[in-house]
Amino acid sequence: MTVLESLGDNCYRISRRGKMKAEVLIYLNEELYSSFSEDQSIDQLIDAASLEGVISPVIGMPDIHSGFGLPIGGVMAMDAEEGLISAGAVGMDINCGVRLLRTNIDAANLDKALLRDLMEGIARRVPGGIGQKSRHSSLIDKHLISFLHDGAPFLIELGYGRPEDVDCIEDRGCLEGADIRAVSEKAVDRGRQLSTIGGGNHFIELGMVDKIFDPVAAEAYGLEEGTLTILIHTGSRGFGHQICTEYSKAMKTGAKKHNIEMPSAGLAAVPIRSNEGQSYYAAMTCAVNFAFCNRQWITDDVRRSFSEILGGSDYDYNLGLVYDVAHNTAQFEEISGKKMLIHRKGAIRALPPGHHLNPQPYRNTGHPVLIPGSMGSPSYVVKAEPGVEKLYNSVNHGAGRVLSRSAAKREVSIDQLEERMAGILLSGKNYKAYLDEAPQAYKNIDLVIETLTDLGFSSKVARLKPLAVIKGDQ
Repeated sequence: MTVLESLGDNCYRISRRGKMKAEVLIYLNEELYSSFSEDQSIDQLIDAASLEGVISPVIGMPDIHSGFGLPIGGVMAMDAEEGLISAGAVGMDINCGVRLLRTNIDAANLDKALLRDLMEGIARRVPGGIGQKSRHSSLIDKHLISFLHDGAPFLIELGYGRPEDVDCIEDRGCLEGADIRAVSEKAVDRGRQLSTIGGGNHFIELGMVDKIFDPVAAEAYGLEEGTLTILIHTGSRGFGHQICTEYSKAMKTGAKKHNIEMPSAGLAAVPIRSNEGQSYYAAMTCAVNFAFCNRQWITDDVRRSFSEILGGSDYDYNLGLVYDVAHNTAQFEEISGKKMLIHRKGAIRALPPGHHLNPQPYRNTGHPVLIPGSMGSPSYVVKAEPGVEKLYNSVNHGAGRVLSRSAAKREVSIDQLEERMAGILLSGKNYKAYLDEAPQAYKNIDLVIETLTDLGFSSKVARLKPLAVIKGDQ
């Protein structure tokens, strides 16, 4: 077992050794550390720290658990000129992310029957489950290139959203550098999944603002205690998965061509400035913009569902966009005067107050950072604080798993899941289908949040309580 050296204050280090070119820092509070069972995630962080061009340190977030290549909850920064780019360090679900909508609806006035009607209305418009195709296939076929190159702003131009939405999406809903020529025909074919949530841990959640911690920031974000909220969690679906699969394989060949030593197949990497690296970045960016469009289209579907079920205009219920954050990306950023390519896998970009990349509505507070828990536990809205640059302007993206999907199915019973979901509506009646997403499979979200807030990297703004969860079949 790798010995983690305590640096005090919720931080542990793995010093450089062997082929490591950077140190590793892992952030866990005392309780998380005491229950931390070492899996492949430690080795995966060490592997990342062994790549050419890596900037020290490689970061492990408090929600860390093993993944493909870089662990979920891993952050790896590369020198923008001399470093490498890795598809496995971005992940399969490129720009998996979360967006939050506010409402002016008092959640206490919604009974179970009306919540169920809203759930079913949304589910009719937004297909859920693995492999589901969009209801908008003709529009996708007609405009796919524009969706991939121009992102959410183009979709809004078509009428699927409000003009002000772009002010509350990371990178205004469009990352530059996309080129469909870098995307295979097979990936394009899987692009007919826009406006679907998929399976796994993806969801649409109706909840409420349960507690306000920072009244000033909450007011800036438009969050009021007791009001209904909507969280949307999904990504680039099969389109992004296909891109990662194909480029991970291509990077194995490319690494050999460029005489790059691969610490693991999952972290196959090529020089950022190589033809292979540039091609992957162009394809990845297409998937990033695809995912922004996906969440934007679902937002429009949610707004239309509220109007259909409750009557009137969607504006009558506010349904404004609080923010949209990305989880799995590689982005060029400048931190402390150094330009770098930051791979965030299961991590969120979190910009402190005053940062020039903050959208104008949140320039003074810092943008909202959305951190969902499990389907039976609270979610949090936090904001970054000065000093977060030490984490490459990043925080954790969720609670993080403690049980794999297969382990959860073995160890959690239907009765135990029903007990933990008491009082929370769940789409579908087959609880067996959701055992792998049981709250028992995840870390305590409060401990995960407090690991970084105790260090002053972030601060709590609001806590959201789940009321009803829409998930696709697994």
